[in-house]
Amino acid sequence: YSLSQNYPNPFNPSTSINFSIPKAGFVTLKIYDVTGKEVATLVNEELNTGAYNLQFNGSKLSSGVYFYSINAGSFTETKQMLLVK
Repeated sequence: YSLSQNYPNPFNPSTSINFSIPKAGFVTLKIYDVTGKEVATLVNEELNTGAYNLQFNGSKLSSGVYFYSINAGSFTETKQMLLVK
């Protein structure tokens, strides 16, 4: 399992998030604000083995620090990103 740092970072208004999973399973990838409030769900479904590239558009969010977190099987990882408007 791997979750890459988003690119570009800082971003305005969109960024790319890459991740890969070594075996099929249920995957969630969510975006949270600095208070821990969920602001977006990018993935919430069964995925096959492979590498994935998602685009996140933060045009409706305010500038600041956000976190994106993946949960796949027993794997969980969270990374930080910065939205600058």
